[in-house]
Amino acid sequence: MERKLKLIWDFRGPVASKTAQHHEIHLKDYIAIEKLSIKITGHQDLSEVHSIAYMVVTDSEMKSVRDALKPHRGMLYEE
Repeated sequence: MERKLKLIWDFRGPVASKTAQHHEIHLKDYIAIEKLSIKITGHQDLSEVHSIAYMVVTDSEMKSVRDALKPHRGMLYEE
């Protein structure tokens, strides 16, 4: 079974939450267009001024997605 990686985009400031929510919409669109194997996305508020949007990809898909979408960071995804 292939490793799953969580690619993360950070948003900061007073509108961080709304920006992260909107970014997730684009991540879902990208997944559909590129026909990626995993369809897990989300957004999370870490504080009032820091939110993230994320998507989960397989190890084999990571490089192409990373190069195309330029996430700020990544980590192993554990369900």
